[in-house]
Amino acid sequence: MHMIFRTLLLFWRAPRAGRRGTPLGHYDVGRLSMRTLPTDLDLNRHMNNGVYLSVLDLGRFDLLIRNGIWDILRGRGWYPVVVSESITFRKSLTLWQKFVIETRVSGYDEKAVFVDQRIVVGGEIYAQAVVRARFLKKTGGTVSVAELIDAIGTVPPDLRLPEWQVRWGADVALPSTSAAAPSEWPGAVLDPRG
Repeated sequence: MHMIFRTLLLFWRAPRAGRRGTPLGHYDVGRLSMRTLPTDLDLNRHMNNGVYLSVLDLGRFDLLIRNGIWDILRGRGWYPVVVSESITFRKSLTLWQKFVIETRVSGYDEKAVFVDQRIVVGGEIYAQAVVRARFLKKTGGTVSVAELIDAIGTVPPDLRLPEWQVRWGADVALPSTSAAAPSEWPGAVLDPRG
């Protein structure tokens, strides 16, 4: 199933799931059950590495809808965008295999929110990812972390962004959109075909 259909299905199901189940707090772990489909596979007959990142989007949307933050964002004309993401694979997902996406907010730096995500089968981690996201305003500009926290409420006092995530966020950052970002490869021979 193409990702747009999975996304639309999620937006239809998630509010209903939130009403039927235990309400999620803003900093709780969200769990979304899924199954590997034929369109998820690559030539090795397991889930393609790029598909993992796409289905993790669904886990983040599910969390935002079920914990009520999605409505807060929409009410203010804000929307999330991924700034950086990294994934580590441990085991492969195969055709029709059931898995769970676990998602939680791990903390904030001065500009963005960090989200931890896992692909889990039978309680065992198959893949793990960290995502750094910002929020943009439909009217233009970015939402500061202070504005975001003011809108969603108090941060739990025990929520501490792991030091490695702080370093990772800084290490992989690109220049801002208003700064120059030339594509230069030190010591590399450029392809003459352009």
